[in-house]
Amino acid sequence: MSDDETAARPPGTEASPDAPIRVYLVDDHALFRSGVRAELDRGAGGEPEVVVAGEAGSVDEAVAGIGHLRPDVVLLDVHMPDGGGAEVLRRVRGAKGPGPAQAEGASAQPVFLALSVSDAAEDVITVIRAGARGYVTKTISAQDLADAVRRVRAGDAVFSPRLAGFVLDAFSDRPGAAPPIDPELDQLTRRERDVLRLLARGYSYKEIGGELFISVKTVETHVSSVLRKTQTSNRYELSRWATDRRLV
Repeated sequence: MSDDETAARPPGTEASPDAPIRVYLVDDHALFRSGVRAELDRGAGGEPEVVVAGEAGSVDEAVAGIGHLRPDVVLLDVHMPDGGGAEVLRRVRGAKGPGPAQAEGASAQPVFLALSVSDAAEDVITVIRAGARGYVTKTISAQDLADAVRRVRAGDAVFSPRLAGFVLDAFSDRPGAAPPIDPELDQLTRRERDVLRLLARGYSYKEIGGELFISVKTVETHVSSVLRKTQTSNRYELSRWATDRRLV
């Protein structure tokens, strides 16, 4: 874990209103974390408004790092091998016992902003129900990401275009309302859904691999599995299948 001991906020202290917003990055791809850090630093200019206080590549690292560094905002990946963003939220928000985050006079728990390659309704709803304040996709620009961090820190709810509709649809009818259950869609893993979504948008296997940080061979394996589970025979039928379920 690349946390800097000097970046930790001492227990019992509050951030100055003029201090930079301290962000903690949680993503299992080190290259992506490096890119986000570089973009935020490059976009700061002069006195930075947003600084990266630390980062983690797993749920355990994230929970420990957030508790130690006490950031203002956590940028949280949704899909990770050991549980993902919802698990980080559950463990941080449900933390008990003494520690920096519970010390007398300590500032409130951080605000969580999901940052994911996925724009699937079920992913958005899951992480918002777990306690995230917003959800943006990894296509967001550095400037818009910094703005999203500032807005969630100020108390706004922030979503990439069209994602807010998923939340409104899920919560408008009654508390705890869930998206409609689709047995055919539920048989796909989250990674298979990610591959399917990009495939239906016309991405090549190589482009899908680049977006999801996986090999072309792994993409081919996922596509074969999706074709079998959906009982379709080619990418054109698969694209129509995905469009019918509003995955595109």
